[in-house]
Amino acid sequence: MNKSKRSFLLFPGFKDKAVTLSYDDGTIFDKELLEIVNKYDMKVTFNISSGKFANEGAKSAWYLSASEALKVYEGHEIAVHGQMHLSLTDVPASQATQDILLDRLALEKLTGKIIRGMAYANGAVDDTAVEIVKNCGICYARTTVATEKFDIPYDWLRMPSTCHHNNPKLMQLADDFLAPITNSYPWAHKPKLFYLWGHSHEYHNNNDWCVLENFCKKISGKEDVWYATNGEIYNYVTAFDNLVYSADGKTIFNPTNTVLYFNNILTGNKYEIKPGETVNVYQYSAVETDLMKSFTI
Repeated sequence: MNKSKRSFLLFPGFKDKAVTLSYDDGTIFDKELLEIVNKYDMKVTFNISSGKFANEGAKSAWYLSASEALKVYEGHEIAVHGQMHLSLTDVPASQATQDILLDRLALEKLTGKIIRGMAYANGAVDDTAVEIVKNCGICYARTTVATEKFDIPYDWLRMPSTCHHNNPKLMQLADDFLAPITNSYPWAHKPKLFYLWGHSHEYHNNNDWCVLENFCKKISGKEDVWYATNGEIYNYVTAFDNLVYSADGKTIFNPTNTVLYFNNILTGNKYEIKPGETVNVYQYSAVETDLMKSFTI
């Protein structure tokens, strides 16, 4: 795809920043995590190993039961983590395929929803693992790679994060993320995505729930930030990537079923493009025409 097109991307509501959280394993400590993130209207993708669910009616010291998970995660996203949390790089391809597919089947039966996201258990990923999860119908999958950047993924099956929540630079990264997007050149506009991941049991074990509380307090409630699950981010950005451009780049058609938001980085005009709509976004003045000579879509 033409990566330069994303210079025009705006998130829903004309926002140029997005935040998503991703937490793994489906433990009882997710309840306390959700008390915090729900207070700040944050959105989380929970990556669950369905084979680890506690027995219904039994009190577990670690994992939620299936019915608890369905209730606890309401309003958030449930995604795959491997039925038995296997490292896909350490087992035969047939076993790895079974671990992903059975987890997806169980979680779809539980939620009644189509599940297309996941996180690699133990961060174990290689080319074979990517091919397996792709063949199992997974469209986006998080790794344990942290960039300390705010880039939107291009390789959705090897998604990195901005950072783990125990990163000592977490709050500085939050400040950097919240800073206004300014560029010397208008075509260098770059929307931001802050992707935070971790395990709720780490907060419990370290008795540092204040880390999550302080992060949410700082980064929530901003008018220029979209708070979304992994799946919502994936669906929106891939829809944007499917916009169709005329040969001169001045006319855009939205073939998707998603309302998309677009920034004319030369004029500063912003557009909402409805499903099936075609819009002309460039009406150049003489000055803008001269500027356009130095920039090609």
